[in-house]
Amino acid sequence: MLVIVAPGQGSQTPGFLTPWLEEPAVRERLEALAAAASLDLVTHGTTSDAETIKDTAVAQPLIVSAGLATLPLVLAHDQVPQHVSATAGHSVGEITAAAIAGVLAPDDAMSFVRERGLGMAEAAALTPTGMSAVVGGDPADVTAALERHGLTPANMNGAGQVVAAGTMEQLAALEQEPPTRARVVPLPVAGAFHTHHMQPAVDRLTRHAESLGPQDPRLPLLSNADGQVVADGGEVLRRLIAQVAGPVRWDLTMEALVAMGVTGLIELPPAGTLVGLAKRGMRGVETLALKTPDDLDAAARMVREHGAA
Repeated sequence: MLVIVAPGQGSQTPGFLTPWLEEPAVRERLEALAAAASLDLVTHGTTSDAETIKDTAVAQPLIVSAGLATLPLVLAHDQVPQHVSATAGHSVGEITAAAIAGVLAPDDAMSFVRERGLGMAEAAALTPTGMSAVVGGDPADVTAALERHGLTPANMNGAGQVVAAGTMEQLAALEQEPPTRARVVPLPVAGAFHTHHMQPAVDRLTRHAESLGPQDPRLPLLSNADGQVVADGGEVLRRLIAQVAGPVRWDLTMEALVAMGVTGLIELPPAGTLVGLAKRGMRGVETLALKTPDDLDAAARMVREHGAA
């Protein structure tokens, strides 16, 4: 069984799309998605610097477009349900997964992520906030440390990683006083995502969603809120809105994928983060991070060996 997953914010690096744009079809798709997002995604994926693509309003459309523009090199749209047993995405990557599953048309996915990015950037500007990964340590000690500093466990990523979110002062205090045997790693994101700080973005997306017509998924789509398969398109959209201010439970998503019997996992660009988590949290599952077109032969082999057909 094969699953295709899409990463979230913080996975982007300067120039990560450069090798992919050597493929004319990818450039054509990216330009069409850029038009839907009203953003120069080609420039941001090739020559924009790290600070520019850290901007939430840039990073989120860039990440979603990268997955949607490169997936057809692995599987054509009509072949996805034949070979892929499930799809899921981490944070903003869940929009990519929703488009893969056919819940949102590509243009609607891009308009949605554009509103999400703008709304979250505006919310983040109200108070200086951020996120840091807490790696290692006893789970109880980590939870106690976050509570002590008034931080929210925004991403429960499994494999010994929790992402804390809150004000910059709270995060600095955590870094100065980390849990025993744990490392605190600041993340390249511009706000305390998946916390109450993002409520203004939830309100904005709720209004935008009235213009969308979600369809039911054409293949199992796992929600990163709880790892459950969601079969109703309207419910998928409601969860996409709610997750902006709610925690991401990638630990439960990985557990659900293992329980489904998944044997192969392909991560779409900008790939690497979710494969790293899967190597620790989904032992025995073959993984592939699609970093450049050089990885497409390996992807084709995985489709043959793990695909549902």
